[in-house]
Amino acid sequence: MQDLFSKFMENAVRFEQDSRTIRVKYKLCVDKMDGIELHTVMEAMDVAGILDYSLAKAADLIIKHAITPAVSYGSPAMFAEDVNQGSEGISEAVLKILPSQDCKIVDVDGDAIYARVIQVIKFIFKHICFENGSWIRSFGRLTWPRISDIIISKFLSKVVPEDASKLVDFQNIVKCTSEFEFSLKEMMFLSASDGKDYRLSSFSENVEVHFAFRKKTEVLGKARNLLLQCDFSVPQDYTSKGPLLKNDGMAINSSNQVVDLIFSSERCVVSKAASQLMELVHQTLQDVCLSSARVAWEFYHAVRDAILLYEAVIPVKLERQLDGINQVAILMYNDCLFLSQEILGLAFEYRTDFPDSIKEHAVFADMAPRFHLMAEEILQRQIQIIIFNLREVIDGADGFQNTHQMQQFESAKFSIDQAVFILEKVHIIWEPLLRPSTYKRSMCMVLESVFSRITKDILLLDDLAAEETLQLQRLIHMMLDNLSSLLKSLISAFDSNEKSEEDTSRPIDDLIPSLRKIRKLGELLDMPLKSITSAWESGELMSCGFTILELKDFIRAIFADSTLRKECIWRIENVSLY
Repeated sequence: MQDLFSKFMENAVRFEQDSRTIRVKYKLCVDKMDGIELHTVMEAMDVAGILDYSLAKAADLIIKHAITPAVSYGSPAMFAEDVNQGSEGISEAVLKILPSQDCKIVDVDGDAIYARVIQVIKFIFKHICFENGSWIRSFGRLTWPRISDIIISKFLSKVVPEDASKLVDFQNIVKCTSEFEFSLKEMMFLSASDGKDYRLSSFSENVEVHFAFRKKTEVLGKARNLLLQCDFSVPQDYTSKGPLLKNDGMAINSSNQVVDLIFSSERCVVSKAASQLMELVHQTLQDVCLSSARVAWEFYHAVRDAILLYEAVIPVKLERQLDGINQVAILMYNDCLFLSQEILGLAFEYRTDFPDSIKEHAVFADMAPRFHLMAEEILQRQIQIIIFNLREVIDGADGFQNTHQMQQFESAKFSIDQAVFILEKVHIIWEPLLRPSTYKRSMCMVLESVFSRITKDILLLDDLAAEETLQLQRLIHMMLDNLSSLLKSLISAFDSNEKSEEDTSRPIDDLIPSLRKIRKLGELLDMPLKSITSAWESGELMSCGFTILELKDFIRAIFADSTLRKECIWRIENVSLY
C-alpha cells in the first residue's frame, strides 16, 4: 500500500527541469487506475497513517527546487503561480521558478526572502494539502527542520553583523523572522505549542552570541594563519649597534619586531608571529571593552585561546630547527619571554574597562608562567646542544696528549679551531637577538663548559716534555686570542646592562671562573717551579680555582723528581694546612 501511494504522489507532484516548473496534477493515473483525485489519495493516506512516508519524495523535490533557490542570499529565485481549470474544475497547479532579474540583489532586511518562502508554502497548503490543517502540519513536521537549516545557513548566518555597531540594525531581521514564523503558525505549518519549531527566532534573537562566535572564529583563524605563515626571520633592516635599551638616547631600530619588555629596561627582537599575535590580542581586548557582557565573554576567551595557539602551533612547527644552533630557537625564546610579560600586563591595561560582569572572572596571569617556563626550556635546550657539540669537537683533541708531536698538535689545534668556530657562530646569532643580560648569562655558561673541559684535560696529563708544555701554552693563547672579540662583547654587555636586574659589578672572570684558571694555566706551563710554589703560597692559584691535588699532579707531570720538587710540594702541602 505504501508503494502504491508513493507512486500516486510521484505522479501528482513533478519537477520539470527544462521549464523549471513544479507541476501538481489533481487527477492521477497509476497502474491502469485512471482519474483518481489527488484529494482522495491524501485522505486515504491520512486514514492509513502513512501521510509522512508518502509525502517524503514530494517534500524533497520542493525543498530542492523551490525552497533552496528562494533563500539563496544575493541571487534568489522568483516564483509565478498558474492554475489550469477546465469544465470539471482545476486539473493542475503550476509553480514556475524564475531566475532573479537582478543577480546582485541583497535582501538584508529578509522581508523578500521570507515572502518567497511563504509563497511556496502557501502553494503547498492550497494545492497539495487542500487547506487542511492536519495535512499541512504533517508536511511542516516533515520539512521544517531542513527548511530552517537552509534559511539559517544560506541567509541568517550570512547577515550576522561583522561589527558590534551594526548589531542594532540586525533587529529588523529579528522582527521579520518572528513575523515569518508567526505566519507559518497561522497556516498550521508550525505547531503553536512546540517551542522547538521556532528555530529561526531563537537564532536571530541570539545574534550577539552568533556575532561573538563568528568574531572568535575569525580571531582564532587569523592567529593560526599568522603563526603558520611566519618564517621566523630577522628584520632585513635590523642591525645591532649596541644593546637594545630603552631611553638610552640611541637610534633603536623601528621594526615592530623590536619590542619593549614591559617589566624590564631592555628590548629584544621577536618574530613577526609574536608581534602580530599581540597586536591581534590588543585589538580584540579593545573590542571587549566596548562590547556587551555576552560578546565580551566570547572575545575574552578568543584572546586566551589565540595566545595559547602559540604554544600549540610553534613548537611543533619548529621542532626540527630547535635541534640545531640557529636564530629560530633564539627568536622563539624571545617570543615566549615577550608573551609572558605582555600577558602579565593585560589585566593592568584593560580590566578596569571590561564589562562589570566579567571583571572578576577575566584572568590572564595564569598563562604567563607557562610561557616563561617554555622560554627557559628553549634556551636551556639550545645551551645544552651547543655544549654537546663543543664537547664532541674537544673530544677530537684526544685529551691534548703528545702535542709535541706534529700530528697530535695539528689534531688538537683543529679541535680548538672547531670549538672557536662554534662559539663565534653562537656569538653572531646571540648577541644581536638576545637581551644583554641573557646573552651575558648564557654565553658565560657556554664558555665555562669549554674552558673547564680544556683545563681539566690538560691538568690530567702526566709526564709532559718541555716542548709539549710550550705547545699546550700555544694552543691556550691561540684560543683566547681568537675569542677576544667574543670576550669583549661580554664586557660590553656588562657595561650596557647597568640597570638590569642582574648584578653586573662582578668582573668577567667571576662569571666564567675557568677563564681565570685557563689563563693562569697558560702562564704555569712555562713558569719556574719556585715561582709556581710562591704563587700557591700567596693564594693566587687558589683564587684562580686550582686545588692542591691538581697543582701537585701538575708539578709532577712537568718537573722531574728532585730535592727541589719534593721541597716545593712539601711547602704547598703545608700552606694548605692553614
